[in-house]
Amino acid sequence: MHPHFIYRLLLLCALLTGYVTALFAQREDSCLVAAERAYQYFAAGRGDSLYAMLGKEHQAKASPLLFKEALRQTERQVGKLQSHSPWQRESAQQLTFYYSDLQFERYSFRLLTAFDADGSLSTFRLVPVPAATTAQPVVRDERTTRQRDIVVGADGFQLPGTLTTPVGNRRFPAVILVHGSGPNDRDETIGPNKPFRDLAWGLAARGIASIRYDKRTKVYGAGYVPQGGQANYDTEAVDDAVAIVAWAKAQPELCPDSIYLVGHSLGATLAPRIAGRAEGLAGIILLAALARPLEDALVEQVSYLASLTDASTAQSRQSVEKVKQQAANVKRLGTPAFCDTIGLPLGLPASYFLLANRYQPVVAAAGLSLPILVLQGERDYQVTMQDYGMWRYGLMRKGNVFFKSYPKLNHLFGEGSGQSTPMEYQQPSPLPAYLMEDIATFIHTGRLID
Repeated sequence: MHPHFIYRLLLLCALLTGYVTALFAQREDSCLVAAERAYQYFAAGRGDSLYAMLGKEHQAKASPLLFKEALRQTERQVGKLQSHSPWQRESAQQLTFYYSDLQFERYSFRLLTAFDADGSLSTFRLVPVPAATTAQPVVRDERTTRQRDIVVGADGFQLPGTLTTPVGNRRFPAVILVHGSGPNDRDETIGPNKPFRDLAWGLAARGIASIRYDKRTKVYGAGYVPQGGQANYDTEAVDDAVAIVAWAKAQPELCPDSIYLVGHSLGATLAPRIAGRAEGLAGIILLAALARPLEDALVEQVSYLASLTDASTAQSRQSVEKVKQQAANVKRLGTPAFCDTIGLPLGLPASYFLLANRYQPVVAAAGLSLPILVLQGERDYQVTMQDYGMWRYGLMRKGNVFFKSYPKLNHLFGEGSGQSTPMEYQQPSPLPAYLMEDIATFIHTGRLID
């Protein structure tokens, strides 16, 4: 191909990318403006104007009087509306929310809005503001802990990371922190929260070292698959974790007989697979481990998120229906019934789901003899108590497995109350000390002590 043609093609791609990005930015800006306008109509008691912002589908189910009375009824219960916070945007599973916290005299509400593709208002709802956590920020005491930069990884992939150790003249037990899905950094940063950093510092204060690293999909993007390989669980996460176990056992600061693996979400789901391939792990700790097929969990997540807006809107129905069709298509992989035009969830290739559906995490864990700790947040909507129940049922006769769930914790193991939402992840919520105490106790004793 001629170099000038390649240059023109790249230039065209860049221009198109910029154009699409600009379109998304314009839509986001217009939605933020519309959300503020809806709030102003609400605050002024202009129910007719707020009603006019609705799509026809919603107008058929509501009335201007409903919106006109909304503020007056709310103020009757919690006092006068005083102010509202800057608007925030949160996207999850193809759904986008715009929200602002409203301060009344005696209470705060979160105003949750969403918009259809044509810009009409699809959701206007007051919900409780997520409760602030009681957990104290996790800080590192530089006098009692050390950190050094490391490079780890498998198959020639170089992943920058951090080794955190307590100060002392002995070798320490250590944990390898394995991320959830997506291109996570070494701290597993989500909004203002850094659960892996919290865990590293919290465990160091309890005599335990840790290895955390930038995930391969974070460092290499779409190029995370080695030449001749396939995109799947192994190339995304397992291969690197197995290599890091061997690397950890050779480090002079670490006790080679006390290397543990702590997985979160996808990392927890894959922890039994990693343990089955790695040599000499002392134990595994599962934080929010999925037990069901991945595609089934995705359907449940999208349905749950749609319920936070108005599940009856065309956009919500289309989002849910699309994922349902794709999930059903996963189960048809390898058969004549598979449909190429429907595609697969999250745009992942067939190779990803072929391995995902062969791998049964509970069965894999049942075949292990090393100590296993399964921990679950009871407010988690991504990996739910249904999954936790499946882990308990599948491993109930195993004397090497211990379980605990936490009523206040969400998917990130941050504290809260009531119904968990993606917006909750955007407020600071450090890991609570009692979670880190349970993990440290398990590592030091091989058990969970209530």
